[in-house]
Amino acid sequence: MTPATPSSPLRQRLSRWIPCLAWHRPSAALLRNEATAGITVALMVIPQGVAYAALAGMPLVTGVYAALFPALIAVMFSSSQRLSVGPTALTSLLVGASLAPLAVAGSDEWVAMAVWLTLMSGAIQIVLGAGRFGWLLRLVNAPVLIGFTQGAAVLIAISQLPALLGFTGRTIPQVLRGGGPLPDLVAIAFGLGSIAVLWLGKRLLPRFPTTMALVAGAAAISWLADYALRGGAVVGTLPSGLPSFYWPGLLPPGTFSALVLPALMITLVSFLETASSAKVDNARAGTLWNENQDLIGQGLAKLASGFTGAFPTSSSFSRSAITLYAGAQTGWATLFSVVVVAGALLWLMPLLYHVPQAVLAAVVVTAILGLVKPASFTALWRISRIEAGIAFGTFVLTIATAPSIYWGVLGGLLAALAHYMYRHLHPRIIEVGLHPDGSLRDRNLWKLPPLAPNLYALRMDAELDFASASTLERALTVALAERPDLTDVCLFAQPINRIDITGAEVFGSIRRMMESKGIRLHLSGMKLPAMQVLESAGLLAPGPMLFSYRTDGEALAALMPRVEVPAAAEEAA
Repeated sequence: MTPATPSSPLRQRLSRWIPCLAWHRPSAALLRNEATAGITVALMVIPQGVAYAALAGMPLVTGVYAALFPALIAVMFSSSQRLSVGPTALTSLLVGASLAPLAVAGSDEWVAMAVWLTLMSGAIQIVLGAGRFGWLLRLVNAPVLIGFTQGAAVLIAISQLPALLGFTGRTIPQVLRGGGPLPDLVAIAFGLGSIAVLWLGKRLLPRFPTTMALVAGAAAISWLADYALRGGAVVGTLPSGLPSFYWPGLLPPGTFSALVLPALMITLVSFLETASSAKVDNARAGTLWNENQDLIGQGLAKLASGFTGAFPTSSSFSRSAITLYAGAQTGWATLFSVVVVAGALLWLMPLLYHVPQAVLAAVVVTAILGLVKPASFTALWRISRIEAGIAFGTFVLTIATAPSIYWGVLGGLLAALAHYMYRHLHPRIIEVGLHPDGSLRDRNLWKLPPLAPNLYALRMDAELDFASASTLERALTVALAERPDLTDVCLFAQPINRIDITGAEVFGSIRRMMESKGIRLHLSGMKLPAMQVLESAGLLAPGPMLFSYRTDGEALAALMPRVEVPAAAEEAA
């Protein structure tokens, strides 16, 4: 739904920074529809929040806090109205993995550092958005994101295995070493049964709040069976009431510096999660995605989360998809969701006491299974083996460096940038020939004859800059050495849309080399931006050995008589 135009000039100016001021005035029918969608999402985010707080090593109630004020702030200041902002699996895993070497999970020190991660990440996003630097986050390409997401999903699933297999409270190494109490068979039944219920609910009743119904049912069964009194691992007592202001206190400089890189990774992963949801939302709404405004909105949401003692938030792809599937049309759905979450914090927290922790593990595993897509590696392999290798390398590095999993993203990013630079340092330079359809194509690939014995016609499919210029000069030098009978060289320059200083210097060197050997240089189809650079450098000054043509057709018409091209080729041109 297209937002209404703000009525006053002041409101119009303010709506650029506070997009909720441009919302439609809702009708009764719209509010009923938004209420249904909002309540559906709220019933999903409450149990997920508790589960993700456990994944982040935070007090369980902070997962619900992360779904309250952050969601409200995000919908007010973000351009994408229908995103479900709150705790997510990936950001929760990053918090837990980043802080594991620094503190004891759940301790006051851990909570303070998690809050600092939240505040730092939020501040970074606000600065990026306000400075219009959202494009910087596009440096992470699809293979790196695929590899990291798959690796993180595997790590999340593995981290929940002890709770699912009846070893709640133990780590994977402790389970493998053996000893200690036997596995809790009841916990196994709760965990595996919950996975089955969630799997069936997602496929048979996708609009039904299966997660909340499961949590309520499991709590009732646990209470009736006195599971907690028998020593079973349950959620336990959660404080009721709305969150209060929280200040984490100052950290030692060494600890603070250790959080900088994890905060950057949380910013990156969080915004990529937002991008995947926002693109779908804006495509359905028929609007352009304002990535910088969403950066600001998501950053403010993180500040709201941190100052209530919670952990980093992000846009959940699965919950945002449910929001759209439930028929939400505006941000009013999020407001209804916030009201439900607030009500749960005020009156319903005691009802979560008897929920088995194995059920929370099942909620996390089921939510993360949607991210596990091994076929994505196969699809990449069919398209590009190098990029498939980058994705798989990122996947392996993410798992191998756990708990410092951000090294997976950094390693993948460096590999992707290295591949990018390699391609630019080795541009595609081909000798062209005249195809029977009249186009100029790779002469060697299509087995085409040269345009003429004494003409070297080439095309470079790249910018003429510091990375590619030397390769072009080398290709021409080799051609002149191998074909001493050349009288003409024609550069079909239409693909060259930019020339930098290095490229201009190399072009000047090429022109002087041609003139010293008595070879005429022809330029065809050079674009205005590139031409202006060469003209400013005085490299296109008229001379007897330099010829320029606006189009390839003009170049062919001028060159063919000179090099005695057969009549059939003239007709094709």
